[in-house]
Amino acid sequence: MAHDAQNNHREGEGVLYVVATPIGNPGDITVRALEVLRDADLIACEDTRRAGVMLASHQIKKPLLSYFEHNEDRRVPDLIERLQAGARIALISDAGTPAISDPGYRLVRAAHEAGIRVAAVPGASAAIAALSISGISTNRFAFEGFLPSRDSARRSALEALRRESRTMIFYEAARRLGDSLSVMAKIFGADRGAAVVREITKTHEETVRGTLAELAQQFTRDQALGEIAIVLEGAPSKDVASDGAHSNLTVEDLTEAGLSLKQASALIAKLTGASRRDIYNQALKLRREPN
Repeated sequence: MAHDAQNNHREGEGVLYVVATPIGNPGDITVRALEVLRDADLIACEDTRRAGVMLASHQIKKPLLSYFEHNEDRRVPDLIERLQAGARIALISDAGTPAISDPGYRLVRAAHEAGIRVAAVPGASAAIAALSISGISTNRFAFEGFLPSRDSARRSALEALRRESRTMIFYEAARRLGDSLSVMAKIFGADRGAAVVREITKTHEETVRGTLAELAQQFTRDQALGEIAIVLEGAPSKDVASDGAHSNLTVEDLTEAGLSLKQASALIAKLTGASRRDIYNQALKLRREPN
């Protein structure tokens, strides 16, 4: 058993290891990750075939159990029971760090709630890798994951980030990249700086920097391929300051003061620059939701 992999592990005590795996280049797996995978009693993974290929390349043969978004509810109780019985289980995703825009956090939460030790085995993360080579400020950043696929939901999600001053990191499907960049240009401004980073650590890795308008034009014209991360500059401080006086004002505040829902939506839209229709629809949705 690898001494540093177990970190004060007591015999018979179950441990859940959250193990990062390469996002492209197979050489990016860490020595510690290999030690943990070799010592695990069971490896929970998104795709047993893909995991099997990766493990075989390192001469590792272990029992595999599929664990992905649509079977989490069924798998978590079984995995917790095994951990409580003393199993050492490694959780991996298809690529990168588990639970980061991947299944995993429900199992991690359940393990904590059951008093089971959870240990990180850090390594590759596409979001952090993209940020590090983007040339955009790294002092403060927000990871936003995948945008909604539906146009209206995507626009609403981006409208909510209009005044975000931190650098933002998004994942996006290659086929939607041009459309998403075009919407970003309309909402955040055509001159906002961004970087499109694709195929990180792979043979055709590429970083394309420019304004949102330039990037939208390029990737609308030329279909991108591969895995995509978008790194976007935060809002300029002057924009955030101009919005500050109204940042806490809501539709509900205005309707309680006597305005109609349409009037309140129009006023909020005028103050923030957001879409009146999106504000109105979001307010309707909130009113329909049970308290």
